Amino acid sequence: MADAELKASLPIAVIMFGSPGSGKGTQSKYLVAWLGIPQISTGDMLRDHIRRGTEIGQSIRALMRSGTLVPDELVNKLVEDRITQPDCGRGFILDGYPRTTAQAKEMMRLLARAGAGEVVIHLVVDYNIIISRMNGRRVCPKCGTLYNAVSRPPKTEGICDLDGEALVIREDDREEVVRERLTQYDAQTWPVIEYFRNSGARLFDVDASKDRPEVVFGRIQKLLEGGLSATRKDDPLRTPGEGALAQ
Repeated sequence: MADAELKASLPIAVIMFGSPGSGKGTQSKYLVAWLGIPQISTGDMLRDHIRRGTEIGQSIRALMRSGTLVPDELVNKLVEDRITQPDCGRGFILDGYPRTTAQAKEMMRLLARAGAGEVVIHLVVDYNIIISRMNGRRVCPKCGTLYNAVSRPPKTEGICDLDGEALVIREDDREEVVRERLTQYDAQTWPVIEYFRNSGARLFDVDASKDRPEVVFGRIQKLLEGGLSATRKDDPLRTPGEGALAQ
């Protein structure tokens, strides 16, 4: 399917899955630029309601303070309201939703009602590579510039190129924190991935372990160009328990 034909086939819901450090945010931005459709992040929507002090935002803040998860019904309603906006008429990219099987079922119902087709992109990365990537991250506490000891080192080790500040490691980039986040991601996400796989949704596993982001995006483009008329792919690159974290 040619690029123009793909865009003409919209509305399409591109559902992005990827563990922390997989490059999901970068790929979502590439898709926004390529397809000209908005990226919808439930996390951003929740934070926006909190920032604006809306009634929903006050409820969310109270739930977060008590350590309670935001209920599926509320998240589903936020998504439903968002995808009915005019800028979603040709499609949208979902980032951070659905997070539970119940949310996935509701999302499929909403898409069917809207007449939108779905394509699920699952970025698969070896977790030990993710740990290496994130363990090498450094950030300037003054200007916020990000560096990486391997892929984007500063000119002088440990010093920001822009303002000379000593670089620091963010708390959520420490190895023990990264490992815990990856464990939580697996426990939360695999049931949702398997739901899509078993429900006949068009789901594609994309290897994002080693290549540059633009190369990974090229793979996603090819899958989307052919994926709207193809059957789903039933050969996952990794199943739960494979590629376990090195101890």
